[in-house]
Amino acid sequence: MRIRSDSFDHGGTFPDEFAMGVPDGFGANRNPHLAWDEAPEDTRSFVLMCVDPDVPTVAGMVGKEGVEIPVHQPRTEFIHWVMVDIPADVREIAEGAASDGISKGGKRDPAGPAGARQGLNDYTGWFQGDPEMGGDWLGYDGPYPPGNDLRMHRYFFRVFALDVERLELPERFTAADAHRAMHGHVLAEAATYANYSLNEKVRATG
Repeated sequence: MRIRSDSFDHGGTFPDEFAMGVPDGFGANRNPHLAWDEAPEDTRSFVLMCVDPDVPTVAGMVGKEGVEIPVHQPRTEFIHWVMVDIPADVREIAEGAASDGISKGGKRDPAGPAGARQGLNDYTGWFQGDPEMGGDWLGYDGPYPPGNDLRMHRYFFRVFALDVERLELPERFTAADAHRAMHGHVLAEAATYANYSLNEKVRATG
């Protein structure tokens, strides 16, 4: 099974157009093009996720003036997108088809293939308690890595082929919920990634 994108090169630089954060503020936050093929014949649905595994674990350092987050700081994951129950005949998502702009407080009903369901991304927790931005952030919302982070962030787009049409999930679900629900049902998976940073030093070195 393979996944590719016309929006970025595998292992290359993630374009600003598809980020939530750009050097001078908010970005266009469009979802990138994705396409996959060579799925097993008995595939009955797909799951799609976008994960940043390079998120700092010391939240108090994020965006702090005069402080740089070192490369060696332990990291954790941040989920930018989780979509389940993608019909087996869907093999492509166009640029901007699932996200085209920022909705304060999160998207209420994100666009996607007919029948697919989209879960909460991790901006839900990040903005919790914020009177302007807090809410349920559903669907795709792109990169916004800390500008003071010295590590280049990688954004992995992962697709899973499943042997079930619909996962048993609550209406409000996370990527962790999806992983538990699809345990034992994954026939194949594939991934591609691109790199992104808002740190001037890191961007300059590529």
